[in-house]
Amino acid sequence: MWGGGRRSRPEGLSEKLHLPTVWGGRPKAGWGAPDLNLLLYGAPGSGKGTQANMLREKFGIPHIATGDMLRAEIAAGTDLGKQAQPILAAGKYVSDDIMIGIVRSRLTQPDCKPGFIMDGFPRTVPQARALDDLMTDLGKRFDRVIYLKVPIEELLERLSGRLVCPRCQRTYPPGTAACAVDGSELVQREDDKPEAVRPRIEIYLEKTVPVLDHYRVGGLVSEIDGRGTIEEISRQVLAAASAPGARRPHPQARVKA
Repeated sequence: MWGGGRRSRPEGLSEKLHLPTVWGGRPKAGWGAPDLNLLLYGAPGSGKGTQANMLREKFGIPHIATGDMLRAEIAAGTDLGKQAQPILAAGKYVSDDIMIGIVRSRLTQPDCKPGFIMDGFPRTVPQARALDDLMTDLGKRFDRVIYLKVPIEELLERLSGRLVCPRCQRTYPPGTAACAVDGSELVQREDDKPEAVRPRIEIYLEKTVPVLDHYRVGGLVSEIDGRGTIEEISRQVLAAASAPGARRPHPQARVKA
């Protein structure tokens, strides 16, 4: 089964999984459960978006993507957003200091109190170290780093034929005629064309592996085989998110002098 991209979850996925409300002894967030803070990694085409949506629905915690955070700060006209807007408009990456400030702003929002799923950040080891410091400042820690691992040749096959809805940006496998949500005719993105796919994946893997190694030191990384059916992958992802080792005591917030 084609398993890549940010596909919309098939109808009845939760029912097909037959997952209880309490998974691995952890109640759904908001029911007196400890917070659950996750980092989610996966190369383009790995199916990361699908699994992020599943985790969001299952645990009731927000899915936080780097791009969404940046757009929200810019739309709100915050100081950080004003700093980031011209940098992004010039096609450049914002500095680590700005990104950490934006992440801090997002993680202190009320909906993050029971936990969150961080997607797309950190991308480098220096960012990871800065994020670790921020989490300590906030009295939080990461419970699990989930990595959807898919062989590069399969990623190439998935992405080379992937189609996207130009309106909602959901992705679909080759041969799909229209978006299941709004009926729009699907198109192929320029960066999903064969000549652009391999460099894109190689760059992602080159940057991501050192970040994963940073978190392996603390025993936080769970590698999930990103091949197979959505249901099979979802079971593995949920098991990793709910593993006993992920439920460790969280540090107290730092006391500022």
